[in-house]
Amino acid sequence: MRLAPDITERIARARADLRMGLPVALCGAGTGALIMAAETLSAARLDALRGLDAAGGALCLAITARRAETLKARAYDGDIARLEVPEDAGLAWVQATASPEGDLATPMKGPYAARRGGDAALHRLGIELVKSARLLPAALVLETPDAATLAAEHGLTALPSVEAAEALTESSPLREVISARVPLRVSEAGRLHVFRPDDGGEEHYAVEIGRPNRAAPVLCRLHSACFTGDLLGSLKCDCGPQLNAALAQMGQEGAGILLYLNQEGRGIGLANKMRAYSLQDQGFDTVEANHRLGFEDDERDFRIGARLLSQMGFGAVRLMTNNPGKIEMMERCGITVTERVPLHVGQTDENRAYLATKAAKSGHML
Repeated sequence: MRLAPDITERIARARADLRMGLPVALCGAGTGALIMAAETLSAARLDALRGLDAAGGALCLAITARRAETLKARAYDGDIARLEVPEDAGLAWVQATASPEGDLATPMKGPYAARRGGDAALHRLGIELVKSARLLPAALVLETPDAATLAAEHGLTALPSVEAAEALTESSPLREVISARVPLRVSEAGRLHVFRPDDGGEEHYAVEIGRPNRAAPVLCRLHSACFTGDLLGSLKCDCGPQLNAALAQMGQEGAGILLYLNQEGRGIGLANKMRAYSLQDQGFDTVEANHRLGFEDDERDFRIGARLLSQMGFGAVRLMTNNPGKIEMMERCGITVTERVPLHVGQTDENRAYLATKAAKSGHML
């Protein structure tokens, strides 16, 4: 009988711990580290990590190359930078380095000393774990070969580093929990399917209009959740109008599939999306704001949409999108895109610059 959690379940525990401000142990052959999310770090736990850094100098702050570029710090490891934490640096230093909130008020941060040489695998894994928890992509890392022992002594979640790194690159399997009839304004023949991932992450939904023929290309929309646009009617984006227009066209045609994927803010989560909005109010565009936060232009995983379609029995779609990246990913995952159906709605004075950035920097066909 097997009752112990597998690597996927242990990663889910680690995400929850990081969100609550707890350390997580990464353990490998003869190596290891304790990691904490910079965003949820407390002064007391920073002092505790320093107390474990017996020789001094092992503690560092790992950030992405995008964030390092803003800080004018050297990213010697390519995609990440390992910044040495000065002995007199407190919680304010860590969080000001991790977050761009005060960049304009105090632009002369640093100077930062970045490490070069040595293995940065555990630091990179720490950032990926923190990012997967929808936190700012910055991790405080204390390298120590005693990570497994410390985890056992302090009741911390411990992850085998090699297995965890492999697991984080894969898209979690999704299982349909339930489906039920939901009459909609656009069609009384509506049905909602709820899918739950094995990794304990957000659920995703499929709205089925009518009875689409599984043997023919289905009118389909991959829609990323947008709390501000879909629910509040925000004028900063075109998400709400796109959602309504897609459902309306499916209702008119009598059949379609709308995949509602919980990947808010291009996959960075609502809190980080609001951070990006705050930066936009300072004059940065969407892409620049994401980069200052330490994220890439788009962190979404469109493989999820392809897997949902396959599970529902669809192999070909007429895809309602302006984003060529969605088409490319569908094709790569075995879903044939027979037609791109443009979706040009929702332009306002408030989102005109946002849409222009999507076209110029993200290749959207607007």
